[in-house]
Amino acid sequence: MSAPVETKHYTVRATPEAQEAGAVALAVASLPESFGPAAGDNQPHVQVIAGTPGWTAHAVEAISAGARGIVVVNPAAENTELLQAAAQHRGTVVVLDQRWASNPAIPAAEDAVRSMAGRAAVLDSVATAPVGTDSGELLADHLAAVVRVTGPLGSLRVLSRGPHGYTATAVLANGAPVALQGVLSNACPAVVKVTLLTDDGGVSVMLPEPVAAWPATIKVTGPQGDLLLPTIYESAHRATWRRLKEHLDAGTSPSDLHSFAVLSETITALI
Repeated sequence: MSAPVETKHYTVRATPEAQEAGAVALAVASLPESFGPAAGDNQPHVQVIAGTPGWTAHAVEAISAGARGIVVVNPAAENTELLQAAAQHRGTVVVLDQRWASNPAIPAAEDAVRSMAGRAAVLDSVATAPVGTDSGELLADHLAAVVRVTGPLGSLRVLSRGPHGYTATAVLANGAPVALQGVLSNACPAVVKVTLLTDDGGVSVMLPEPVAAWPATIKVTGPQGDLLLPTIYESAHRATWRRLKEHLDAGTSPSDLHSFAVLSETITALI
């Protein structure tokens, strides 16, 4: 008879801003055997910080204080070089909880889109958010999701940007045009939609807000008809925490900061 596998449990503390933006209490409560709140003034295993400007410095401070894991909620574009060095030196796991790019359906969407990218005729994507949202922040979240699905975009530029949204263009690796639009409106739910069209079909992806386990939808269309890929009822927040647990248990480092560094350079140049 095999011995039972020991479940590792990690304590968590979040800043007030991160608590609200990342629905931290809900995510931690949904994984009670993995995470729990830190008691009193005890140093937590995991520190959660909001990704507002200056977040990389706060993350370095948390690593110096002894945090084994860092979760950054909706990170703004910043240079992550010092943070990457500090995380590597201390063996700290840093994961980014991104608005749409952390959705658990992203890997399936990536496979579907990239399998057809060589035959792409056009890619269109629209991100919507409530009135009052900073259009630069929306563009950053929008790009993070699209690039996760498509891979690097070429010739990216913003055509217009204002209080109601933005319009940007780019090209895919095969030269197909890309249109990115951001819309600030209270008339529809906040969401990102990505549509890739080929000569005989395409892929459509819908990524909802991570505030609840509303599922993303991925539909692949071809000569055989439409195929709806399996639905995952899990929020982007919870998927981030599961991924954090996997890396903490295994003692491995995620590629979040490396990938985000490339995206940050692009976003900084645009906005």
